[in-house]
Amino acid sequence: MDDNDYRKDAMFGKSENRDDYQAIDRPVGGMARKLKDGFHIGAHSHPRAQLIYAYVGAILVTTDFGSWVVPPQRAVWVPCNVEHAMQACGDVEMRTVYVRSDAVPEELHDCCVVAVPPLLRELISAVVRMPLTYEEGSRDSLVVELLLQDLRPLSVVPLHLPMPRDTRLSKICAKILDDPSDETSVEAWSRSVGASERTIIRLFPEETGMTYSRWKQQARLMAAVRLLAEGCHVTDIALQLGYESPSAFSAMFRRALGMTPTEYFRDMAGD
Repeated sequence: MDDNDYRKDAMFGKSENRDDYQAIDRPVGGMARKLKDGFHIGAHSHPRAQLIYAYVGAILVTTDFGSWVVPPQRAVWVPCNVEHAMQACGDVEMRTVYVRSDAVPEELHDCCVVAVPPLLRELISAVVRMPLTYEEGSRDSLVVELLLQDLRPLSVVPLHLPMPRDTRLSKICAKILDDPSDETSVEAWSRSVGASERTIIRLFPEETGMTYSRWKQQARLMAAVRLLAEGCHVTDIALQLGYESPSAFSAMFRRALGMTPTEYFRDMAGD
């Protein structure tokens, strides 16, 4: 399914075309979509800021500043005119709230993760259901005001995996992304892609800002977070990504993100 193909039976009787929400005569508009596992929405931007929330499932959001995979206890905030792409991790019921630039809370000036405790979850659901031209001063407008007051950024480290432009490195990266457990040596890659070991080692920092080893670890970390978001068990993820044990995987995760896999996706109600 192409992102431009919008179903006629839109959820809650509202448009699923993001363009229909950019020029509405209200500070906030809410939209709902159902996305199949793996569904990808290519890089795009829009005049309004966007709160991206998976009511069910999880969504990978990627920008030039980093990438985030968020479960239903969190959402991603993307400021106005910032290019971003999205991918569904599992079957997703997405709720997205578009906020006019003059209504954006001061704390939300950068891309970030937002906690979604039960109250905010219900406020998002209410905004998605209300008409685009809700009456000023009505109950709906009060719900919008409360939602905007409840949006608070969390200190969650973004995951960033820059891609190289060099075609030889691109082939290596594509294979690692396809199988993050791949243990192919630089020597073997050099024979495969037609570049010397020295060239590969030199080009990785130049093209990605990371060494080959660091890039490969980051690719594994990204895969791990996606699998965690899809509900996979830590033991299964460790084996799937080539770690000797779940403890080795958890140690890597903590070194990279400052918390264990369980802590990363824990219930945010107490935050």
